[in-house]
Amino acid sequence: MTTQGDPATDPGVPVVPEPPEDAVGTPTGTTSVNDPEKPDLPAENPPDESPDPEPAEATADDVTTNTSALPDALTRLRTVIDSSAYPLVLPSADDARRVGGALVTQLDDYLLPRLARLDAPLLVVVGGSTGAGKSTLVNSIVQARVTASGVLRPTTRSPVLVANPADTTWFRQGDLLPGLTRTTEPGDDPGTLQLVAAPALPPGLAFLDAPDIDSVVDANRALAGQLLAAADLWLFVTTAARYADAVPWELLRTARLRGTVIALVLDRVPPEAGDEVAAHLSEMLAAHDLAAAPLFVLPETEVDGQGLLPYQVTEPLRDWFQQLAGDAAARAAVVRQTLDGALAALAPAVTTLADAADDQAAAAGVLDERVRTSYRAARRTFEEGLKDGRLLRGEVLARWQEYIGTGEFFRTLEARVGRIRDRLVAALTGRPAPASQLQTAIESQLVTLVRGVAADAAEHAYGGWQSHPAGAALLEPELGRPGPDLPQRAERMVRDWQRGVLELVRAEGGDKRFVARSAAYAVNATGLAVMIAVFASTAFIPTGLEVAAGAGTTVAAQKVLEAVFGDQAVRNMANRSRKDLLDRLEKLLDAEAARYLVRIRAVGPDPGEELRRAAADVETARTAAGLTADAPFTLPGAAR
Repeated sequence: MTTQGDPATDPGVPVVPEPPEDAVGTPTGTTSVNDPEKPDLPAENPPDESPDPEPAEATADDVTTNTSALPDALTRLRTVIDSSAYPLVLPSADDARRVGGALVTQLDDYLLPRLARLDAPLLVVVGGSTGAGKSTLVNSIVQARVTASGVLRPTTRSPVLVANPADTTWFRQGDLLPGLTRTTEPGDDPGTLQLVAAPALPPGLAFLDAPDIDSVVDANRALAGQLLAAADLWLFVTTAARYADAVPWELLRTARLRGTVIALVLDRVPPEAGDEVAAHLSEMLAAHDLAAAPLFVLPETEVDGQGLLPYQVTEPLRDWFQQLAGDAAARAAVVRQTLDGALAALAPAVTTLADAADDQAAAAGVLDERVRTSYRAARRTFEEGLKDGRLLRGEVLARWQEYIGTGEFFRTLEARVGRIRDRLVAALTGRPAPASQLQTAIESQLVTLVRGVAADAAEHAYGGWQSHPAGAALLEPELGRPGPDLPQRAERMVRDWQRGVLELVRAEGGDKRFVARSAAYAVNATGLAVMIAVFASTAFIPTGLEVAAGAGTTVAAQKVLEAVFGDQAVRNMANRSRKDLLDRLEKLLDAEAARYLVRIRAVGPDPGEELRRAAADVETARTAAGLTADAPFTLPGAAR
């Protein structure tokens, strides 16, 4: 059955019976790296001393430290790491995503739950290369077949955790390695953690048989790395034939940098090569700053009918772990040293993330500026189009001259009869009134200009991103063109602006008897004149060769408006209308630019600095905790 760590839903972890007395017999001798004739045991813990029946509970006073600030600092760091995105294709992005994911996993799997229970049982993760004999070794230590072993590779597909029955509750609760579903049945699902209770294993100590670190199955390799990051102590198992392989040494270096306490087992060593291979491995350990790691050499031998190694072969290792389990202070020291090392390793790892985040922010800034530059240029082009008279050419000029030349402008300002006349003309001829034609021409010219500058901006922004590796990876063909709904939005923008101009005229002339008397028709005529004024650099009706034909009526119209509103008021209306049009255009162009900018929005404004601050807070809390205030702890049997 499986459980996610709720003891109420788990009827219990299967218990492996203890081996009978006659099954193990009397040890014929022990082997130590220091001395082949006698075990290397601390004087304060002689071999025949009975282990503490409840060592996990006994360590509480020994590990009391000032860790109160660490959980909050780690939780904040986890949040910052998890929220840091690396969406842009940059050389540092892939490594940052991998490291960030590994750090979040280690915080969830080990650091936070271990800080919450410093006195929880010590977890020994047994890892190593394919076929090194990890499962056989675990079975032999607990003197029972608790994890599958065999010749097929990979043998261990899902991890198996073996603990004393008194300690299974802690592991069943799921605080440690919360992402693995607890189960009491063997299986091949790498997402499960099989729990087995073994009375032969002393309290305060648990073994976790991990998948191969060099497995041909990607998921197994990833899980092995995850489990090793959750170890209080890593028992690395290798063989005389594979102890120099590159993959194990890379992981050993990583474990050392993290501060993980390490012990090694050199398995399947031919008797004639034992001294030579052990000496060479010891030299390699010293060269990698791992000289203090205990090394146990197991000779090549046959397994018994249960698949277990002979008792006397594993007795030195079993006694060593029995001694560690019985020494509450030693267990606590191992936990503190590994925990402190893992915390200390966060700072350089987060610095790597911060640097990658800086790369993201810098690239995002470049891409952002290229887009904004393109759309700023579009706004300038539009504004120049309002000033240089280009909008007064063609249809707008013709309709303006027609409007002025027919005298409608003056009639509509002077009397309502003009409105009635225009309606009759339109009804009889089927043609719209000149005022309506002028308004339509203005709208058409503005929409054409808007669509043109938006198209140019989209093309320039596309080219700017295409020349940047991170930008090119984000592009889609439709970004090189304006949004599909731009024509409709441009038309709506111009119509809204025209209505705004009329409202401005109405508000400006509200206390003028002339406009009030002429009502809406006069407002429309005045509004059209103001719209034309927006298109001229003179801030009013255009002059020059292009409008020479209507110059007389133009000047006359200006004089009439100035008489009604005053010279400054007319200029103010033109300026305010121009600003309103530009503001509306800017919002429309911002919406167009957002099609690009949304793709880099995941990059925060200063993600690297936020990561550095969070890491610095953790380091401050770690220093205050004083987890390893004394000299670094050396495991028994380390001196060689």
